[in-house]
Amino acid sequence: MKKIIITSPEPVSGEVFTLCRLLDAGAFAVHLRRPNYGIDEYRHILDCIPSCYHDRIVLHDYFSLADEYAIKGIHLNSRNHNVPKGYNGSISCSCHSLEEVELQKPKMDYVFLSPIFNSISKIGYHSAFTLGELAKAASDGIIDSKVIALGGVTVDAIPQLERLSFGGIALMGDIWNNVSAERIVTHLEQILQHPKHP
Repeated sequence: MKKIIITSPEPVSGEVFTLCRLLDAGAFAVHLRRPNYGIDEYRHILDCIPSCYHDRIVLHDYFSLADEYAIKGIHLNSRNHNVPKGYNGSISCSCHSLEEVELQKPKMDYVFLSPIFNSISKIGYHSAFTLGELAKAASDGIIDSKVIALGGVTVDAIPQLERLSFGGIALMGDIWNNVSAERIVTHLEQILQHPKHP
């Protein structure tokens, strides 16, 4: 099961060190998402991250930086919904319904489906699916290895999400909102190394 880390919308103390440790520990990718940042601020973050990690960074903005920094991929969203001409890297996007997953999945390397559970980082952002709906979607092949669970995901939910055939989890609120700076790497390594359940 892939473990994807989404950056906090705002800077976090020791963030670059933490992201590098997570990638060292086995994170599949880090999604760089800073909706309020300009391109120079994006460049600054990428300059701070050693280039050996750039092939596991996914950009949510300023897709022109993908070639400049040899980035892993781009993530389409409401702000940036077009793939740059000639782009050949990984492409992902966010989906908020099973119908969207069916439509987008064939065109993407992977898709996020959210919110699976009540969001940790967004107040009032509640689960959009029942467990029965998710189980049927898995049975019908809609949820599979290309679908990443997002929204309220914690380490305790991993076994359940594996049984629902999700190919991975995307973590944001469980990391940046609920773990002290002193414990963040230990907590994330626990998630990354969580054993697979039958």
